[in-house]
Amino acid sequence: MTLQQLRYIVAIDNHRHFGKAAEASGLTQSTLSLMVKKMEDELDVMIFDRNAHPVAPTEIGRKIIDQAKVVLYNVGQISEMTRSEKDTLSGPLKIALISTVSPVLIPGLFKYIGERYPSISLHTEEMLSGTIKEKLKKAEVDMGIMAGPIDDEDLLEIPLYHESFLAYVSQDNPAFAQEDIRMETIFSQPVWIIRDGLRLLDFSEIENQKEVTYDRFFEGGRVGILIQVVNDNGGLTIIPETHTGLIMYSQQKCLRPIVDPVPSRTISLAVRNDYIHEAKLNAIVEAVKSIIPGNLLDNVIRKGRLSL
Repeated sequence: MTLQQLRYIVAIDNHRHFGKAAEASGLTQSTLSLMVKKMEDELDVMIFDRNAHPVAPTEIGRKIIDQAKVVLYNVGQISEMTRSEKDTLSGPLKIALISTVSPVLIPGLFKYIGERYPSISLHTEEMLSGTIKEKLKKAEVDMGIMAGPIDDEDLLEIPLYHESFLAYVSQDNPAFAQEDIRMETIFSQPVWIIRDGLRLLDFSEIENQKEVTYDRFFEGGRVGILIQVVNDNGGLTIIPETHTGLIMYSQQKCLRPIVDPVPSRTISLAVRNDYIHEAKLNAIVEAVKSIIPGNLLDNVIRKGRLSL
């Protein structure tokens, strides 16, 4: 088994077509098929179901491909260790973010990296937290940005910033007349959330009010959609503090602080424990510091460069 064979099976998995994978790999289809067949014979398993359309991994093939991605990732790490810091600030960088963070960070990330490190090819994608963790472990993304605590022994967590939440209240809601809203009163009126789709919160889901967290009820979607739903249908929703600058000035009069207790969350950056691209990590941390107001930055990234 060779590293090149591992690259070939990953290419086939990506393209789900032997011909396209061969073209991407600079081979003829017959050569690619022969190399994969040799690997299957060596392992005495079928990696791909060739009768499937498009071609798909077998159950054991899926496991082999996932491990191949990790092996290839670690091989890449070895070559990176011998390069200078200047050189490491180049090439592809894949970052996955949860959707309630991406509108805040993505525009500034591209601006910061594009101006200072034009040799870095930045790719970003929105995902649920569980998917981000899976893709980090499979080395399919380089970094993940999501709400902490991440609680995963395979991942290194770096807190980036801490933010509170505000209520966005319909002007027809009695709470609109209040200066702030107590947490207990929030759950006595219609609350719009995004979990298993956009819907109103079913209060039977809440067994203990102290266990209520923002991310328990908002697993995806755009804050702007929630705001428009409240405007059109009444009730209220809850938005992260960092989104207040993204909504129209005329809508900011609908924002109210939440008190007793103040709901909040920490946004963290996660990488694999074996991640070695220290220069790229610090570039992203510095980018976040340029985007997020200083009073929200966690002490971890206030202190300067991070060491892996």
